Amino acid sequence: MKLSILTKIITMCLFVFQGILLSGCSDSGPTNSGVYLLLDTSGTYTKELSNAQKLVNVMLVKLEPNDSFAVARIDTGSFSEKDIITKVTFNDRPSEANRQKRHFRDDMDQFVKDVKPSRYTDITGGVLQAAEYLNEKATGKKTILIYSDLKEELPEGYIRDIPFQLEGFDIIALNVTKLRSDNVDPREYMDRLEEWQRRVEEGGGSWRVINDMDKLESVLRG
Repeated sequence: MKLSILTKIITMCLFVFQGILLSGCSDSGPTNSGVYLLLDTSGTYTKELSNAQKLVNVMLVKLEPNDSFAVARIDTGSFSEKDIITKVTFNDRPSEANRQKRHFRDDMDQFVKDVKPSRYTDITGGVLQAAEYLNEKATGKKTILIYSDLKEELPEGYIRDIPFQLEGFDIIALNVTKLRSDNVDPREYMDRLEEWQRRVEEGGGSWRVINDMDKLESVLRG
């Protein structure tokens, strides 16, 4: 009788333990992706925006149901939702997702057609807004793409000496074109990249620069 009771207790413990393991495995968190693309609209960099449209098209093909995608401009003061050009979380119904992608492309085409160059470049504000947006979406993977020469210029009085909070974020700088002054002194270009890398990594994020746009799709696929 005692052996029978002991056997039952052991069996019950095994069931409980198995349930805990299964619960732990199933509670692995969200697996969807969130991508926030920042577009530099300062000065002559607006000429690069036609290539950014191709990047958007690549992202629209890659992203899956329940993924979130937003595109925002970098201008004078970018820590604001008003700078979001278009945003979407894709429906799991293919017909609805295709409709969303068409509207997204239309919004981008209209923006590139009408965009006016901004006087200043608040990249820091854009990154802060991007992180806030993706945190609210609570996506499993968070990626911020910065399509810019990474030259930040702020109006007088703007404070952007703010530590980033980027744990779990991948930050990818794209199409970091060289300025005329960079050709005179290449150290300016290298210093600019190193400073952004320092700020991102001190905030807990990962950083990389991709100037060969053909490599971007393979990187995002990983």
